[in-house]
Amino acid sequence: MFEWVKARVLRLMRVPHEPEPPQGAPGSVRVFRAGLNHYRLRVLRWYFGQAGALIGIGFSLVFLSALEAGLDRARERAASPVPSPTIDAPSETPEASPSPRPRTREERRRAQERAIARVAARTPSYVVPLIEFIEFVGILIFLLQMVITYAIVRLEFEQHWYIVTDRSLRIRTGILRLQESTMSFANIQQVEIRQGPLQRFLGLADVCVRSAGGGDPVAGAKGHGEEASLHLGVFEGVTNAVEIRDLVIERLCRFREAGLGDPEDARAAGAAPYPAQSQDSALSDAVAELVAEARALRGAAGAAMAR
Repeated sequence: MFEWVKARVLRLMRVPHEPEPPQGAPGSVRVFRAGLNHYRLRVLRWYFGQAGALIGIGFSLVFLSALEAGLDRARERAASPVPSPTIDAPSETPEASPSPRPRTREERRRAQERAIARVAARTPSYVVPLIEFIEFVGILIFLLQMVITYAIVRLEFEQHWYIVTDRSLRIRTGILRLQESTMSFANIQQVEIRQGPLQRFLGLADVCVRSAGGGDPVAGAKGHGEEASLHLGVFEGVTNAVEIRDLVIERLCRFREAGLGDPEDARAAGAAPYPAQSQDSALSDAVAELVAEARALRGAAGAAMAR
């Protein structure tokens, strides 16, 4: 069932199932995927988010039930008011000053109940059913988003692709916001492994590849100058981080030892010797002419001295 939904979602969002390998020899392509514990960690975060929303819905249902019961009691009291017992007070004399008597806690509670009864009497009868309907619609939306968000979590995990060739590497992640980056070994400057406490417990790690470029700085990059302007590619949540790091470093060393580069650089490098060769030939011709003239002058000088 999930595979059927997955195929149609990818087709609807125009996401190719597998990315094309970057430039390199066909036999050098290596494909890596995120670890299964990385998916379980994402599902655990999803569970915590849904549990928080479910607790909020439970509190709202309890509040709504208490509000409805309170309004019903207030309407009943407003419909059949019961006279509250009065407390005998001493008769006032003309000589006594009219000082206000402090109200007791029971009197304050009865005053609050009368105020609530007046508000309940003015509240239309359709307010509580309307709130219940809105709450019911909210619960339906919550159940629907549970299915959608869980499918997104699984699809995003399956869309983690890490491809390495002998000339470059390609990283593709995301389903709603598809992101695909390619790095040439000609620009890679640093390869490192990062691992947090939770990742260490789950046997996961991130391989960070930094490359120099003229684009925007990496978000959150520290430092100044060249360090802050490095691009970043992350093999996120992999179980074989050491293998990936060693493979990238090994192929990077071979790439630099072989003197390979981008096709444009190779064509530019191949076109450079021709002008240089023409300049060298012109220089040699000029030197030959100077040597010939020097010999002619030497011969003329020798003939003059012989006379």
